[in-house]
Amino acid sequence: MPEVSTDSLDEQQVRLLAEMCILIDENDRRVGADTKKNCHLNENIDKGLLHRAFSVFLFNTENKLLLQQRSNAKITFPDCFTNTCCSHPLSHPLELEENDAIGVRRAAQRRMKAELGIPMEQVTPEEILYLTRIHYKAKSDGIWGEHEIDYILFVQKDVTLNPDPNEIQSYCYVTQKELKQLLDKASRNEVKITPWFKLIAETFLFKWWDNLPNLEKFVDHEKIHRM
Repeated sequence: MPEVSTDSLDEQQVRLLAEMCILIDENDRRVGADTKKNCHLNENIDKGLLHRAFSVFLFNTENKLLLQQRSNAKITFPDCFTNTCCSHPLSHPLELEENDAIGVRRAAQRRMKAELGIPMEQVTPEEILYLTRIHYKAKSDGIWGEHEIDYILFVQKDVTLNPDPNEIQSYCYVTQKELKQLLDKASRNEVKITPWFKLIAETFLFKWWDNLPNLEKFVDHEKIHRM
């Protein structure tokens, strides 16, 4: 694996690079584990290294979507606006469990607490709906990037927020109209959004958003959407 210096990067974010992500093949079958650092180096991604991830879309009871703006300490896609929470299940027994994606849903609960300060009891894995998966690849800069099969998770609940400023520099709840305005700004390079959020927003998000009370008809655990 390549040696890349992390001396200039944020100390807290560098510690997280030692976490063990779940390596998978293109059909989301587990093939091993590697560090978050190795999973996010473009040099490894270019050789095909692929890991499991998730994206949470949390709506309040007014049907507004919670967005976050990633902190400038983040190693990939700093300062970008994105959906509620995006991270990785780790290679340990509770988050490796694959039946109905329970491991991924547990990881989402853990990271919503870590990033957004949402108390664990406010959003349980049972309240998180696993919709489908997307497979995408994107470079953040010359060194770091993403190559993930991303589990799309939906939650509708009013929650308490206490974000970690090392993870998140701002957050807001948006209507569909407000999100479309944000996407327009991003298309003019007035703000930055993450590539996975852009892909999901341009394809599935508004259709799902229109159907929050009956999302079951969109559940598809067979297909992996190649983006």
